Amino acid sequence: MSTNGILGTGIGEGLLLKPVKYEWAYELYNQAVANTWFPNEVQLGEDLGDFAKMTAEERHALTFLMSYFNPNELLVNKALAFGVYPYVSSAECHLYLAKQMWEEANHCMAFEYVLETFPIDRAQAYESHLSVPSMAAKEEFEIRFIKRMTEQTLDITATEGKRDFVRNLVAYNVILEGIWFYSGFMVALSFRQRNLLRNFGSLIEWIVRDESLHLKFGLNLILTVLEENPDLQTPEFAAEIRQLVLDGVEMEERYNRDLLPNGILGLNADYINTYVRYLADRRLEELGFEPAYGVANPAKWMATANDTLQLVNFFESTNTSYEVNAQA
Repeated sequence: MSTNGILGTGIGEGLLLKPVKYEWAYELYNQAVANTWFPNEVQLGEDLGDFAKMTAEERHALTFLMSYFNPNELLVNKALAFGVYPYVSSAECHLYLAKQMWEEANHCMAFEYVLETFPIDRAQAYESHLSVPSMAAKEEFEIRFIKRMTEQTLDITATEGKRDFVRNLVAYNVILEGIWFYSGFMVALSFRQRNLLRNFGSLIEWIVRDESLHLKFGLNLILTVLEENPDLQTPEFAAEIRQLVLDGVEMEERYNRDLLPNGILGLNADYINTYVRYLADRRLEELGFEPAYGVANPAKWMATANDTLQLVNFFESTNTSYEVNAQA
C-alpha cells in the first residue's frame, strides 16, 4: 500500500537506496554514524567524589532525571518501531530510523551506567515513573499516541490515518524529545556549570548531540508529510498540533516542580520552566507557528543545542527546502 510519497506500508517498497529521494534523511544517517559512541568511553567513576558532596536536593534531582530518562528512551524506541518505521517507504528513512533506534538503546545503557556507578536507589528510580503523578502523566500522554499507531487499525492512505501519523511524530519527537528531553538535559548539564559531575556532563552532551539529529529528522519528516499531503493542511489540524505543544508545556511545568520542589544552587523550577517555554517557542517556530510565550532563553549556555532548522511554514506546500545542515 503506497501513497507515492514518503508514506507507505508496502514491504516491497524502499528496497533500493539510490537514487536517494530525501537527501536530508541520507545526510542525517551519515552524520549519526559519524557520531557513534559508547557509554564506557566516559570515566564516570571519577564523578563519585562530587556525588558524595552533593545536597539531598541535588541527589533527588539526579535520581528524578534517571527515573524519567531511562524508561522513556525505550518508549521512544516503541514509537519508532511501531509508529514510524512501518509507515514510511523510503530506504534512507529506514536507514536513519534503524540508527536512531540503536542510539536510543545506547542512551538506555548510558543511563544504566549512571545507575550502576552512583549510589542511587535503583528501585526508587524505576518506581518513580509510575508513582509520581506528574511523571506518569507524561508517559500516559505518549502512550496514548503510540497506541493509535499500534493497537488500532491505521489506514495511512486516509486523511485521519495520516493525521494520526503526524500526531504521533509531534507527541514523541517535538514534545518528548524536543522539549521534555531538552529540559532534562539542561538540568543535567547545570551540574557541570557549577564544576560538578563533569564526566556525567560529557555523557549527557553526547546524548544531546544524538537527540539534536533525532529532532531534525522528525521535523523534516513532519514537514515532508505535510507538503506531500495537502489534505492535512487545514487550520483546524494546525490548531490541534499547536495545542498539543502547549499541553506538553503544562505537563512539563508540573513535572519540574516535582523535580526541584525547593530548588538547588542557581536553579529552581521557575528557571527551568522559563527554559521550557523558550524551547516550546522554538519548536513552534520550526513548525511554522508564531511563538506562544515570547520569553528569552534563561540558559544561554545551552543555545547551541536549542535551535535546529531554518523556519518553514507549517502549511507552506510550495517550500521544499527541508535539507538541514547536519554537521556537528
